[in-house]
Amino acid sequence: MNLPDLMLTGPDDAPLSLASFRGAPLVLYFYPKDDTSGCTREAQDFSALAPDFGEAGVRVLGVSKDSPATHAKFTAKYDLGVPLATDADGAVLEAFGAWVEKSMYGRKYMGVDRSTFLFDAEGAFVREWRKVKVPGHAAEVLAAAQALSH
Repeated sequence: MNLPDLMLTGPDDAPLSLASFRGAPLVLYFYPKDDTSGCTREAQDFSALAPDFGEAGVRVLGVSKDSPATHAKFTAKYDLGVPLATDADGAVLEAFGAWVEKSMYGRKYMGVDRSTFLFDAEGAFVREWRKVKVPGHAAEVLAAAQALSH
């Protein structure tokens, strides 16, 4: 799978094409909801490592269905250092197989599978992480991304 030419809404509420990220490696991570405990920790972990990703020439983009306004509040509240994009209609989540059936207390519903994808500078797929457990995840992704430039 190569990086598809799909559209998101960027942090500035403007259209954002995934294809525009070609030219540098990209970490694309999908998360369920702004300002929830696991999602906050994941965003903080990626933010803490943002200088290391930058030094390796790797861009990081977080994606959820939350609105740009919600992303802006979330980013400001936690001083996040990675951009967040909106997939309001779920097309990008669907394309990556990250919109899945979940179950809680016996109730089934559709939701985001916390997952991360790494692409090289040409947009070629390198690696994926599914059903992500947050502790240590950002550091593991960083190590895989740094290996691209060696």
